[in-house]
Amino acid sequence: MKEFTSIGKRIPKLDAVEKATGKVQYIQDVTRPGMLYGKILYSRYPHAKILKIDTSRAEKLSGVRAVLTGDDIPEIKMGVYKDNSPLKKGKVRSYRDEVAAVAATDPETAERAIKRIEVTYEALPGIFDPVEAMKEDAILVHEKHKTNILKMPWKLHYGDVEKAKEQSEFVVDDQFSTTWVTHCCMGTSGALAEFDHHNNLTIYTNTQIPSLAQNDFVDALKTMGLKNRRVRVIKPCIGGGFGSKLDTYAYEYIAILLAFKTRKPVKVLFNREEEFIATSTRQPTITDISQGCDKNGKLLFRDISMILDNGAYTSWGATTPSVMMMPITSLYRVPNVRYSAKCVYTNNTYSQAMRGYGNPQATFAIESSMDTLAEAAGIDPVEFRRINSNQPGDHTTQGFHITSCGLKECIDKIHEQLEWEKPRERGEGIGIASLIHVGGGARVYKSDGCGTIIKTDDYGKVNVFTGATDMGQGADTVIAQIVAEELGLWVDDINVIHSDTNICPWDVGAHASRTTFVAGNSALGAAKKIKESILEIAAGLMKEPAENLVLKGRKIISRENPENVMETDRLLRKAHFRHQGQMLASEYFYDPANENMGRDFKGNMSMTYTFGAHGVRVKVDEETGKVKIVNYVAAHDVGRAINPMLLEGQVYGGVMMGIGYALTEQVIHEKGEIMNPNFRDYKVLTAKDAVDIDAPVIETIDKDGPFGAKGIGEPGCVPTAPAIANAVYNAVGVRIKDLPITPEKVLAAIKEKKSKKD
Repeated sequence: MKEFTSIGKRIPKLDAVEKATGKVQYIQDVTRPGMLYGKILYSRYPHAKILKIDTSRAEKLSGVRAVLTGDDIPEIKMGVYKDNSPLKKGKVRSYRDEVAAVAATDPETAERAIKRIEVTYEALPGIFDPVEAMKEDAILVHEKHKTNILKMPWKLHYGDVEKAKEQSEFVVDDQFSTTWVTHCCMGTSGALAEFDHHNNLTIYTNTQIPSLAQNDFVDALKTMGLKNRRVRVIKPCIGGGFGSKLDTYAYEYIAILLAFKTRKPVKVLFNREEEFIATSTRQPTITDISQGCDKNGKLLFRDISMILDNGAYTSWGATTPSVMMMPITSLYRVPNVRYSAKCVYTNNTYSQAMRGYGNPQATFAIESSMDTLAEAAGIDPVEFRRINSNQPGDHTTQGFHITSCGLKECIDKIHEQLEWEKPRERGEGIGIASLIHVGGGARVYKSDGCGTIIKTDDYGKVNVFTGATDMGQGADTVIAQIVAEELGLWVDDINVIHSDTNICPWDVGAHASRTTFVAGNSALGAAKKIKESILEIAAGLMKEPAENLVLKGRKIISRENPENVMETDRLLRKAHFRHQGQMLASEYFYDPANENMGRDFKGNMSMTYTFGAHGVRVKVDEETGKVKIVNYVAAHDVGRAINPMLLEGQVYGGVMMGIGYALTEQVIHEKGEIMNPNFRDYKVLTAKDAVDIDAPVIETIDKDGPFGAKGIGEPGCVPTAPAIANAVYNAVGVRIKDLPITPEKVLAAIKEKKSKKD
């Protein structure tokens, strides 16, 4: 086995010291000379006509430089289906609708100006239940669509589900639901826009998609009459993303519009309440599921239909059904699958991508149902999953090519480390749930690629310009390790730049757990070009064939004559000054050979798939319904661990996010209004709530990954909720089917169970 110097090492994040010492600049820290402050006025109704907006009192306030309403701006369209606009006119469809905006010389003046804007509304009846919104006589959120149901045909049917139902020895039917939860990034959202004298735009924004955002903003400038203008997106350090910054938001366009109006830099920065009400949540779901198996426990069919609350507008949350298909068709070997989903407009907040991108909602239903089916068949839940486990070389019903697969090993690891056979006390239970997720890119656009440019200097130092976005997950560190390994340098020799579209290549963005795989392969491709040049030059200087030379420890070393050595920095200086004046630089664009799914939603959307299994031991207090996690084991097949320390950090963070999803977190809506827009009332877990988590790593060394690695950013939160739900059932015999699993729900279910016995 090859010995690595950087790969597989527990190297701290490159930006750790800067973050710990406060030297890193977040959007909160960014200022520009003469900067103004923007503020947004939101709707007072979830559904209403806008009859009149009087901005005169705001405009007269000293320090106010601009006031904008929907009537003052061009027809800029936002969102996946372009059904949203930065400032609304004519009608509002949710409480988060942006009605007006101001720019002032200081935040306090901007706040006072917003309060002076008088809006006259005519309230309209609202629709807040997606089931009700699907009815023929339902109030329409968007009249032009003639229905509240989005027209995307999220349907697939492989095999013969009805025949498989008849052939099944055991069949279970259930309904599960999930609720709104939000990302809870510690750094709130914001943008700072500035135009130069040629009407070129520079925007500082904490986005996960710099290249795609640049394209959106170019389109917006065209709508504003500014064709052929440059847009530069600068990404400050992101204080948490988790999918919340995967789209472009109204506040970014509003900053741009105010900056153009005032000819001054304008910064819009959210406070915590705005972060809750004006950014997007994970999409709520209602799932009907039926599964069946033969007498030996082999799955024969899976039949699922879902209803998703789309909210008032369409962002990336509305595309999650296409990702939900992945676990529905391909978690375990299931020969017959039927699936349909409906996304429904309501007057609630609209949804966005969030870690796992629909997978946690689908997996909650699947894995809860798996335990119910295992019980009906009289088979231990662990053994039931072993029987149906995916295997390397499988081709799933949806057309996924399973290359490396360590699911069975992950399940075995849970069985071992959770001490599955250990006797349990009263109120104690254990649960398991598995996962599949994309681990080698996910082609949801025409390109799933990432570009890298590498430039060396005369001293053995390397600058890596990557399109990849680091949002706290450590992507820059992983890329540095990959480049250092390939060039025989130390990680300290590598400087990764990823924050500016003016100097960094194109990338589709940080999502779908793609960065390590796609950006890593891109960086590796560029590093290989540099390595080839170094060896070619060294061969002439060292009088050795290039194939006899290796790069290691900042040196070029002869395999056959270890005393024949040249320092890498010395060679680079020779290349620059003596060897035809050569400067070593390279570029590489990696676009994986995965497939866009057609209208039948069939195709190999990822180059490889990450698998895992989570197991949890809980203690349920039967007097209060409170669930205590005793210990948690999260085993993942990661291909190869590039950096085990960062990998564990991703798993720990994912599991804690999943535990919050399972037990405590819920954005409370009352007829479209968010009632708990703060960390006091929204029950996100804190450091005091941390539990013991073991994160065993299963390495399968994927053939397509950089040094064998797969993506791991999202999987940590995917199976957490069903694992906990299964453990609660194992502990006290009640199955909670709607999240979160609160003490009130558990206690009510225990009391109902006891009353039935009595």
